[in-house]
Amino acid sequence: MTQPIKMTDSQPLAENHPRPFKVYAARHLERIPQLQALPADMRFDMQVIASVLPFRVNDYVLENLIDWGNVPADPMFRLLFPQREMLAEEDFTQLADLLRRDAPAAEKEQLIHAIRQKLNPHPAGQMEMNVPIFRRQRVHGLQHKYRETVLFFPSQGQVCHSYCTFCFRWPQFVGDKDLRFASKEADDLITYLQHHPQISDVLFTGGDPMVMKTANFEPYLKGLLKPGLEHVQSVRIGTKSLSFWPHRFVSDPDADDLLRLLEKLVKAGKHVAIMAHYNHWRELDTPIAHEAIRRLRSTGAIIRSQGPVLNHINNDAGVWAKMWKEQVRLGIVPYYMFVERDTGARHYFEVPLAQAWNIYRDAMQQVSGLARTVRGPSMSASPGKVEVQGVTKIQGEKVFVLRFIQGRNPEWVQKPFFAKYDEQATWLNHLQPALGKSSFFYEPEYQDMIAHRHEILNELEGEC
Repeated sequence: MTQPIKMTDSQPLAENHPRPFKVYAARHLERIPQLQALPADMRFDMQVIASVLPFRVNDYVLENLIDWGNVPADPMFRLLFPQREMLAEEDFTQLADLLRRDAPAAEKEQLIHAIRQKLNPHPAGQMEMNVPIFRRQRVHGLQHKYRETVLFFPSQGQVCHSYCTFCFRWPQFVGDKDLRFASKEADDLITYLQHHPQISDVLFTGGDPMVMKTANFEPYLKGLLKPGLEHVQSVRIGTKSLSFWPHRFVSDPDADDLLRLLEKLVKAGKHVAIMAHYNHWRELDTPIAHEAIRRLRSTGAIIRSQGPVLNHINNDAGVWAKMWKEQVRLGIVPYYMFVERDTGARHYFEVPLAQAWNIYRDAMQQVSGLARTVRGPSMSASPGKVEVQGVTKIQGEKVFVLRFIQGRNPEWVQKPFFAKYDEQATWLNHLQPALGKSSFFYEPEYQDMIAHRHEILNELEGEC
């Protein structure tokens, strides 16, 4: 058995002893000590928004990531705490009135449900197009959008150590089972993989799989070492825990067990990639975060960073450049800059594509080649991951240059295509084909995919 991974003498930490995980949810807002200095009306506004969108913070982020002397402008405060502007004014006013007069629960829930439905809870065809059909049944808890990669949502990992206010998977956390992806069965995943040899990558996602105890995570991960799954070469784990609870890898009671489990996968020949979500350099700025990164890397796992460009939080090239430089210094591979998804409080966070590209370009000009591994700005749209490569003129027309980094049809990947330049556009569906084209090259085939999918779903409903 591998020996427990030890702290280095050069990096002593007071936090290498177990620390209790203390969390605050929406019903605990008034108990958060740091909020007591804020005006009562601001705290009430938070309560209104937290009735619709998920809210969860822990002591570590409260004590280490937020500059309380700069609230409400502090970017990490906006990342973690609900802001009034995150709802349309009409919706906010109606809901605030119900809360003030303590309306019946049924009346409040009806309005909350209606507001959530306006927020596009499942963008990019997650429910309609991504859930695979196997043996004439939907495989719940899986998404299989791209040929090589399947996403798995373990049921025990459908929560996070803290919630990001922009999160495109907010429906996972609001208690509506009809809006959730989750699977309780490791066997379902293994069986699906055994019958799909084209899959090389499995991405564990959520929520955050790293909230799971190692004993609960182990059956999923060890299952990938079974005979017949040699085609599964890479194991990805999407997580924000390096930012929001680095103790998971340092001082949690089963931290060493988790690291040994990852090390076992690496030694068995799997590529283990920790897909770390970072939104600001401050998340990298504590000794315990550094130690968590060091310990994870000692297992042989690769840490890759990704996150969206967000208004009010990181819509500044200097923030991205500083973050990427620090990530490279710590041994993290900068991987993706995303465009904020068209869901939730998108009107608060979204950045026009032209501005996102300028931020990306300006940040790239400030870093060395080792940080220029970042791809973006990328839209995870229903047809695939579409990257804004630049802005130029062709035949006198100003255009966005676009390409698929990943697509529902692999043949779409790396083909450049062009959209009319639009300073206000924030998502793929806002763009129009350029150069006299009536549609983008992929659209006819994609529409056929949608029609075929609906035919299959209608057949299955008829069999029920």
